[in-house]
Amino acid sequence: MLSLKLPRLFSIEQVPQVFHEQGILFGYRHPQSSATACLLSLFQMTNETLNIWTHLLPFWFFMWRFVSTLRVTDVLNDSYSWPLLVYMGASCVYPLASSCAHTFSSMSRNARHICYFLDYGAVNLFSLGTSGAALVSSSLGLNHLHLPLGAGVTMRLWWASGRVTAMPVPLPGCLMSVL
Repeated sequence: MLSLKLPRLFSIEQVPQVFHEQGILFGYRHPQSSATACLLSLFQMTNETLNIWTHLLPFWFFMWRFVSTLRVTDVLNDSYSWPLLVYMGASCVYPLASSCAHTFSSMSRNARHICYFLDYGAVNLFSLGTSGAALVSSSLGLNHLHLPLGAGVTMRLWWASGRVTAMPVPLPGCLMSVL
């Protein structure tokens, strides 16, 4: 019989400062967790369990809706469905990226920064997907500017979030780099 032992949990004093979450005193995973330990922690009450599951379940719901939409839509011949599909694709990517970030962020300090950088990128991608869907439904005369501006803002915000997540303590000056 397969027997899996759940990883040991730590208190806030036992993990490095970079892993501390405000208001969370216990339930931290080992800061050098293996990928297997991270996956096993899905079934354990840690400081990240609710974050993981509240993103993983919506991912499966949005994926189910996305596949259902693809089955009834003639994607190749119906260009009016493309914005919906972009929106649905972005709706699948951002909760999956967030769930993965919260699951694997305890592998190392660098993994934490990379995971949350990708998480913030997925949120920005979702905002671009929604702005693309809004573009199609709007009748403003600025359609030629909308997507390039949206893509530019998305890339700038993703770049800024990468700078902020790489710092031990986010500085107000770095936050202003978004502007």
